[in-house]
Amino acid sequence: MLYKAIILSAGLLLINCKTQKGTQVPLKDHVENSGNITKNTTEDSVIYFNEGENRFLDECQMNVTFKGISEDSRCPKDVNCIWAGVAVAEVEVMGTATRPVTLSLASLDNKGRNYHQSADFNGYTITLTEVTPYPESGESTKSLKGKYKIGIVIKKSDNTSTMK
Repeated sequence: MLYKAIILSAGLLLINCKTQKGTQVPLKDHVENSGNITKNTTEDSVIYFNEGENRFLDECQMNVTFKGISEDSRCPKDVNCIWAGVAVAEVEVMGTATRPVTLSLASLDNKGRNYHQSADFNGYTITLTEVTPYPESGESTKSLKGKYKIGIVIKKSDNTSTMK
């Protein structure tokens, strides 16, 4: 009698496991929500981070933290400037088998001033695409601290080095 109960419970367990496997959501339709920022996990989509936000990205097996803006020399709205300026975001990335690395990603490329919009890490190219809010003419960058948001794109790169 005990053997029949064991076989019956094992059979029910297997049926239950197969039923749960059939109801999983495919990865391409998966949507992550972090605070008030939503992103799709399709390649080439922009991933938005609030200042100080930390997230683990399953599809890249990478932990990403937007530490803050280290420099914001962008020309304020309604002001005539000689140079448009640049914003530099400090983004810390860490793979599952690597140590954390802080990348300085700029809002534009200017190799003469050592500003890079993209960086390679762990087989992926990480590109800064957006920095908000844009400074107003009466605001200082100190008043924007804690309010910054960035948008980055992470693409699989041909280079497999840890960092370039």
